[in-house]
Amino acid sequence: MSGLKYLSGFGNEFSSEDPRCPGSLPEGQNNPQVCPYGLYAEQLSGSAFTCPRPTNKRSWLYRILPSVRHKPYTAMHCGNLTEKWDEVEPDPNQLRWMPFTIPKSSEKKVDFVTGLHTLCGAGDTKSRNGIGIHMFTCNTSMVDRCFNNSDGDFLIVPQHGEILITTEFGKMMVEPNEICVIQQGMRFSVDVFGETRGYVLEVYGAHFELPDLGPIGANGLANPRDFLTPVAWYEDREVATGYTVINKYQGKLFSSQQSFSPFNVVAWHGNYTPYKYNLENFMVINCVAFDHADPSIFTVLTAKSTRPGVAMADFVIFPPRWGVADHTFRPPYYHRNCMSEFMGLIKGHYEAKKEGFQPGGGTLHSMMTPHGPDRDCFEKSSTALLKPERVAEGTMAFMFESSFSMAVTKWGLETCQKLDKSYYQCWEPLRKHFDPNWRPSKQ
Repeated sequence: MSGLKYLSGFGNEFSSEDPRCPGSLPEGQNNPQVCPYGLYAEQLSGSAFTCPRPTNKRSWLYRILPSVRHKPYTAMHCGNLTEKWDEVEPDPNQLRWMPFTIPKSSEKKVDFVTGLHTLCGAGDTKSRNGIGIHMFTCNTSMVDRCFNNSDGDFLIVPQHGEILITTEFGKMMVEPNEICVIQQGMRFSVDVFGETRGYVLEVYGAHFELPDLGPIGANGLANPRDFLTPVAWYEDREVATGYTVINKYQGKLFSSQQSFSPFNVVAWHGNYTPYKYNLENFMVINCVAFDHADPSIFTVLTAKSTRPGVAMADFVIFPPRWGVADHTFRPPYYHRNCMSEFMGLIKGHYEAKKEGFQPGGGTLHSMMTPHGPDRDCFEKSSTALLKPERVAEGTMAFMFESSFSMAVTKWGLETCQKLDKSYYQCWEPLRKHFDPNWRPSKQ
């Protein structure tokens, strides 16, 4: 699928039609009495009609049959996907998970939806204010099944294995070191090519946007032109055995049956679309004199809360870069934070903890829980010769940071059996260096 085409830009007013049906986009209006090719016009709204123009999100889809033609939804088993934030007691400890197990296809076939496991989260889908962090581990493609999330947006971070995502807007191939966002209500299906694993950040009640750049200026961080939206592609396919549409609604899963593929959109236009982004395109800003700039300079996307400057969730990366700060302890500083920090590792070794934190695993440092470099990192970096050096070469770590105080699920604490209960021991060897007789050296 290397020949897939995309439209470039973030939040643009796009238009696309499948080249098999030229002229399928109506001219001069959205909802003509009769659409070209006998199509149905359907609007997908991602914001209230009366939102200010900069935040007003909607797209018009021109499809062979409207999405309303389906049998009634019925409840289905949710597996380890949950919104039960009180099923176990709170745990304020530093938490680390070893790489999550990918099921073997020879033992059990698991697709993207059945392979979703909720690790932690907070808030409420009904009031449209909250987040969820999930892992996906799967080994087989979704066949005659699609998924849509009525609760919020999915930011998907593949870690092991590429995924081909078919949406109502077209197809996207997303590889490790790329991310994609499937916004609220968009139907999609995931094809995999072997054992596959990754992370999902779900936000209820807000959409992801580019962070404001402030004094950085007009350019930098994730540049809008590097975001890619799929082009229109359709299939006119009847499914005699039934096509299953899975709907995540108020934290539960429901399914309905229909007799045709939902990926029957011949043309579309609007600014409410799925999109992907290659993390290698991130233009890193960093300190070039002394001390640290805060990690907010590594923000790729943010979902804003109603409080100015406070994110419901930020997606932050720690990409390869130069470290040049003088007179400075260069690794991340010791920290207690009013935000919650979940970290994952796509590849390589994270600089503050070379061992233990592995690709496909994760850490959670909850609100006001202390964290920072382990002893080996501290001792080595405290005595290192400070010269320009490459940092995080061959590595991509990321953080889901949130203003919510997140609860860990029973699956995350117990069922997955991946919690590293010895994590706290990486700080135990830290020793006292205090010398009351120390005096400033005379110049």
